[in-house]
Amino acid sequence: MEYRQLQQYVTLAETLHFGRAAEQSHVSASALSRSIRQLEEQVGATLFDRDNRSVALTRHGETFLEYARDALAQWDVLRHRLQEEAGELQGEVRMYCSVTASYSFLFELLSRLRLEHPRIEIKLHTGDPENAIPNVLSGEEDIAIGARPEVMPAGLEFKPIARSPLVFIAATASFHELGGRPDPAQWAATPMIVSERGLARSRVDRWFAALGIQPNIYAQVAGNEAIVSMVSLGFGVGVVPRIVLDNSPLAERVKVLNISPALEPYEVGLFTQAKKLRSPLIAAFWAQLQ
Repeated sequence: MEYRQLQQYVTLAETLHFGRAAEQSHVSASALSRSIRQLEEQVGATLFDRDNRSVALTRHGETFLEYARDALAQWDVLRHRLQEEAGELQGEVRMYCSVTASYSFLFELLSRLRLEHPRIEIKLHTGDPENAIPNVLSGEEDIAIGARPEVMPAGLEFKPIARSPLVFIAATASFHELGGRPDPAQWAATPMIVSERGLARSRVDRWFAALGIQPNIYAQVAGNEAIVSMVSLGFGVGVVPRIVLDNSPLAERVKVLNISPALEPYEVGLFTQAKKLRSPLIAAFWAQLQ
């Protein structure tokens, strides 16, 4: 069983598309198909259910995916340790963060890394911040930037970068009457634009419950930038981390409401699996954050 085959298998398992997986693996789709068939013959089980329209992991395929990721990770640890002993680290680190985090924190982090380890390559993916921890735990990403959860999952390491208040925001020319201690009747009639899931949503729900207010949820949105956009158009009151608002091109169209009591702040930082810190490559990245 070759290292190259395991890499191709993981790529196909993550994309579930032979064309995209072949392109990312720099082989033809037919060569990838042959490689997967060889793996299935060696394992003695069907790893993918596939037809002309779809590809899906079988139960055996999901089990083998865990093995493949662990085997590749152990190989990377050994390879990078040997590189470290030879005096220069090289390789790829897969990283995930939101668009806001990419221009709020990445420049400083990657500038230091580039100076000390110029041959380390960063493969960056951006998206919904609520996917940061799941993507690290699944092994899809090596490192992610995200908000520290109230309960840390087992096997996950966290290193703080910054704290950011969660703030109520409204369009500049609207909702002037909201401020200070909330009036339940007034807030029950206020359209709210909130995250559809995640840490911010749980804290908003808890805030309303503590005040005995049934919120009027106008929209549930994936992504804080989308909340700022909808609020700036006057659709309602939203809740976002202050760091998102400070970096938004729509910041001048939005105002922060002075509401008491305040929401609990965010703690933003880096996540990785504890076992991945054995890799000199991941440890080198981790060490950039003092």
